[in-house]
Amino acid sequence: MTTTQAAPSTDALQFPAGFLWGSATASYQIEGAVTEGGRTPSIWDTFSHTPGRVERGETGDVADDHYHRFREDVAIMARLGLTSYRFSVSWPRITPQVTADDLGPVNPEGIGFYSDLVDELLAAGISPSITLYHWDLPQALENAGGWTSRRTAERFGEYAEVVAAALGDRVPLFITLNEPWCSAYLGYASGVHAPGRTDDAAALTAVHHLNLAHGLAAASIRRAAPTSRVALTLNLAWVRPETDSPEDAEAARRVDGLQNRVFLDPVLQGTYPADVQADTAAVTDWSFVQPGDLEVISAPIDVLGVNYYSPTHVRHWTRERPKEHADGHGEGKASPWIACDDVEFPFQHGRKTDMGWSIDPRGMTELLLRVAREAPGCEIMVTENGAAFPDVVDANGRVIDTDRIDYLRGHLAAVHEAITAGAPVTGYYLWSLLDNFEWAWGYGKRFGIVHVDYNTQVRTPKDSALFYADVIRRNALTR
Repeated sequence: MTTTQAAPSTDALQFPAGFLWGSATASYQIEGAVTEGGRTPSIWDTFSHTPGRVERGETGDVADDHYHRFREDVAIMARLGLTSYRFSVSWPRITPQVTADDLGPVNPEGIGFYSDLVDELLAAGISPSITLYHWDLPQALENAGGWTSRRTAERFGEYAEVVAAALGDRVPLFITLNEPWCSAYLGYASGVHAPGRTDDAAALTAVHHLNLAHGLAAASIRRAAPTSRVALTLNLAWVRPETDSPEDAEAARRVDGLQNRVFLDPVLQGTYPADVQADTAAVTDWSFVQPGDLEVISAPIDVLGVNYYSPTHVRHWTRERPKEHADGHGEGKASPWIACDDVEFPFQHGRKTDMGWSIDPRGMTELLLRVAREAPGCEIMVTENGAAFPDVVDANGRVIDTDRIDYLRGHLAAVHEAITAGAPVTGYYLWSLLDNFEWAWGYGKRFGIVHVDYNTQVRTPKDSALFYADVIRRNALTR
């Protein structure tokens, strides 16, 4: 793969010296080898093998075969010039015999795979960033209650210590959780993600136990890897009321509470939002929050990761017309928006990705500035941002993905705008390095800057990969 050497430009958005340029992936989406190396089933193995759960009945059994091809994938990263790579560890590879009461023995083959990956990255001059949980909970823990059980959070803290102790000498950044909103609400309320449950009270219980798991894991990382930094990644929403009416403002407040503040407030302030607790009082009394939990959850972190793809538009539902559900999270048997029966997500006109998600880079700037205000002194990273489009390899073996380049250009400019306005953003991880298993959508949605032929596993860098390589080389976005 080669990049074109463009002439120097004075019309460029220069990023700070040392800015991390990376890409991100998740274990179940790319690894495959689901029965190799001592790995036992996760909730996504069970979910994807359940008829009707995933489009076309597709599974992550093989995915991108990264488990066997990671050296090839690291070589691609090196050619792109990535300075960091964010990947997740599959918990069922590390302690495959875990139960609700006992973490079980550590699997040396599981640790060995990730140790080899870390060494390969370092040899290529790429800094590894590890996410400890990107949704593939061991099925044995789900059988015992999953994230509705406090014991899952306790086992997660122990698992985090195992991984940090094994890899912390070479890994500068550990991210505890990726997008706990999805784990709680899509997994336990709407049922469109694993484990596929539809129980509002269970979902809110899961919210707290995921927050607690973060706090316990953060403490474990501090003990086991004192030179590493600790982060949390949230998929924060830029919530936009349809009008300036009081009713639409109320709808936005409730959605902001469920998506943003129920995670931000306990981590940053050591409290749960009183209005969210009041809104959901008919669902749960929040008695799952035990004394001392919020102190654990609110221990300082070093980095807050922000994932942003699309704005969230809301309005009050007057019941005078069919309710619109264009929230971007698929059609489930139930809604992920607990106690929001009179809130709707109206269809938006304008540019959209292949996911049907509206494109509006302004939300990136707004969210980064919000985090800068609410978490003063905390470093910020964009830990996911990208877009799916219906890419094809042309007759010349090229993937011309102009739409993705336009998307990335707009959002990188938005990140630069936030930095210029004072947000301490130190890195950007593009989602995703490879086309991969896109959860309940199967393999039909392509987010990668590297095309993957799922029949042959041939990797083909797209035009967007060449664009991103040029941004990295210059440490700047040319206009």
